[in-house]
Amino acid sequence: MSAAQGSVPGVDPATAMARMASGAWLLDVRESDEWEAGHSAAAHFLPMSQLQERVDEVPSDVPVLVICRSGARSAAVTGALRQAGYDATNVTGGMQAWRAAGGDVLTSDGAVGQVI
Repeated sequence: MSAAQGSVPGVDPATAMARMASGAWLLDVRESDEWEAGHSAAAHFLPMSQLQERVDEVPSDVPVLVICRSGARSAAVTGALRQAGYDATNVTGGMQAWRAAGGDVLTSDGAVGQVI
């Protein structure tokens, strides 16, 4: 999947955070166990495995930043969303890089989470 990462636009977590401050929408495409272990409080959860059935939940009127654990699944989702006409960008390095850049990783009850 690393080839897919190179074929879609990507930004580092710091740039993603700045874009979110300007209204971009963070889409977390990991699976439930990963989400529950830790996610950004600002993220919207839509597992990659459910994207096709639930794509209408993704806003088409704002930039979408797509994140997963390492950046591979989110690159694939970014490509699919772009083909469908969305302004989507991959967050390179995923939640691992997000955490390393100082991004929040919380459980749903607000406790400190982890990236699994």
